[in-house]
Amino acid sequence: MLQVEHIVERVRAYQPTADAELIKRAYDYSFKMHAGQMRKSGDPYFVHPASVAGIITELRLDTASVCAGLLHDVVEDTLASTADIEREFGVEIAHLVDGVTKLSKINFTSKEDRQAENFRKMVVAMAQDIRVLLVKLCDRIDNMRTLEHMSREAQERIARETMEIYAPLSNRLGMQNFKSELEDLSFKYLEPDAYKDLSTAITRTKRERDKYISEVCKTLSARMAEQGFASDVTGRAKHLYSIWRKMQTLECTLEQIHDMIAFRVLVESVSDCYAALGVIHSKWTPVPGRFKDYIALPKPNMYQSLHTTVIGPGRERVEIQIRTHEMHRVAERGIAAHWKYKEKGGGGLADADAQRFGWLRQLMEWQKELKDPAEFLEGVKVDLFQDEVYVFTPKGDVRVFPRGATPIDFAFGIHSQLGEHITGARINGKIEPLRYKLRNGDIVEVMTSATQQPNKDWLDIVGTTRAKAKIRNYLRLEQRDKSLRLGRELLERELHKSSVSLNKLLKNDNELRKVLEELKVQTAEELFVGIGYGKIDPQEVLAIVAPPDDNGKESKPPEQLREGRVAGFVRKVIKRDDGGIRLNGIDDVLVRYARCCSPLPGDDILGFITRGRGVTVHRRTCQKAFDTDPERRVDIAWDSKAKINRSVQLRVVTANRPGILATVGQTFSEQGINISEANCRAGDDGRAVNVFTFNCSDLNQLKNVMRALQKVQGVVAVERA
Repeated sequence: MLQVEHIVERVRAYQPTADAELIKRAYDYSFKMHAGQMRKSGDPYFVHPASVAGIITELRLDTASVCAGLLHDVVEDTLASTADIEREFGVEIAHLVDGVTKLSKINFTSKEDRQAENFRKMVVAMAQDIRVLLVKLCDRIDNMRTLEHMSREAQERIARETMEIYAPLSNRLGMQNFKSELEDLSFKYLEPDAYKDLSTAITRTKRERDKYISEVCKTLSARMAEQGFASDVTGRAKHLYSIWRKMQTLECTLEQIHDMIAFRVLVESVSDCYAALGVIHSKWTPVPGRFKDYIALPKPNMYQSLHTTVIGPGRERVEIQIRTHEMHRVAERGIAAHWKYKEKGGGGLADADAQRFGWLRQLMEWQKELKDPAEFLEGVKVDLFQDEVYVFTPKGDVRVFPRGATPIDFAFGIHSQLGEHITGARINGKIEPLRYKLRNGDIVEVMTSATQQPNKDWLDIVGTTRAKAKIRNYLRLEQRDKSLRLGRELLERELHKSSVSLNKLLKNDNELRKVLEELKVQTAEELFVGIGYGKIDPQEVLAIVAPPDDNGKESKPPEQLREGRVAGFVRKVIKRDDGGIRLNGIDDVLVRYARCCSPLPGDDILGFITRGRGVTVHRRTCQKAFDTDPERRVDIAWDSKAKINRSVQLRVVTANRPGILATVGQTFSEQGINISEANCRAGDDGRAVNVFTFNCSDLNQLKNVMRALQKVQGVVAVERA
């Protein structure tokens, strides 16, 4: 177990002014609170927080972080509270401990919800103070190192969570050592057989590999010295998980993996990096397409290096990374390498570095917009895992997106208004559709229209969480507005049948409160939305304000809610009942068109209120319309301005002779109709039955095409399918 003297000594090595007394108090407090608690391994529980504090000192974090590491499980696993920590150690340390503490006392409906909500809390906390995440990662590293003592089920669950969340987060924070170790430890428990086989095979070839590494390092060092460069050259085998993943991707064996070894050349300056690249390429032949310049274009996690692959000794492919000593420090420790200590205690990131980690602020924004924690977790997984593409704005600014992102992602990344009105994009001067996948180096110029609006198809196109969240939010607001209008209309019509005035109900506080309380909604607006969605039946409202008498017949509504004669007269004049609900577009999420009869503008139609799905529209002659509950039927009519393209089917019976199908197809084309699907079947009676599916705007267009088809020689019958 790590002793407090060793912890203090480590901290003092990089922060001489550290408060040793505070660390000792935190050590003693944690030791006392965890007294008697044991780990699964049989060791005292305090071994864990002491180890976490030790890992934190390896990152060279401040005193408050070290204390938080010692105390991070005290609130969760002992009788101490966050208030106790604040009283003993101050607000800063209490905030860090609270940020790291799991939400063990809250009842979630499932393990998935628990994990998602935990992660969400962590994001909120780390967006305010990055040290919360760093302490959390140190906690996870130590837990993974001692995972063999857990049950098999717990091992798999924790390892999967680590692989999906914490390893990618380490990568995004630029902490390559943490990422590699977390991936290898997760791999060990998620694929135990593959891990064992690969580990054995790697160990078997260790002697030959070490000899090869030694020879290449010696050659590289000598070559660099000849050219007058001071350099440190090291080599190592890549970590197990990266080798296994490459084997899976290429579907090959270990023997077929040629670039298992990576070499690192550390030099004094950026100019030396590029000079060293020239030295290496003059010695060994570079592999085309395998050079990456992360110095000129750093990764979002601030990683900088030159990567090249060459054909080295023995015709082996060798990957070489070239960087300065400072770049190497950042690559190993990531964001922790950028920690700036302030005079009056505490610490933080320099402004320039904080801007480089703007994705943390984005996570904060997304967690506010996404109400469902599982949805948030899934979105973050996508954003953390995918490789990045670098694209340019027309002004030359670099923007980074996950691979698979589209112009819609780009537009929402610039501004929400731009994203909502995007119609297309000029990519490198050429107009491309919204589905275009952004590529490295693309120059993207967004084209917009004031009439453009997001639609649910965009959710299948975009690749970033930000864009998905913005689109979902827009659709939810739009859906709510439509359901509110539809719900009010439905309720008004239902109340009118019993001569109840909706306006009078809304103005009568007592009656309205009675309705809201019985239906368990907060406001009249929520009531309308619930009716529009189909969650509340308008008759339930009527039953409350005008309950039926003892015989089950409707009683007269209270006098204060009855419609006046003037209102009734106005209704008759404007014939509101005859018109019904006006349908004005297929995109209305609260209006669904029945597939059984495919109604078109011009058809006589009937509506049916479906719980949770708004209104379903049938043709009045549809058999299924007759089967619906009469109490749920509602009169509706087409809006004269409706622009609706509906998919319909025609059943065309023809003589079974050559060329007839081509003639029928030509007839559709002459009517300006494109057939989307055709199902043709010849019978034994010399006839063929053909079912054509196509989009049609209204009943007149359908009648025109039916008349044209009936005139075709060889067509026996035409009818709607």
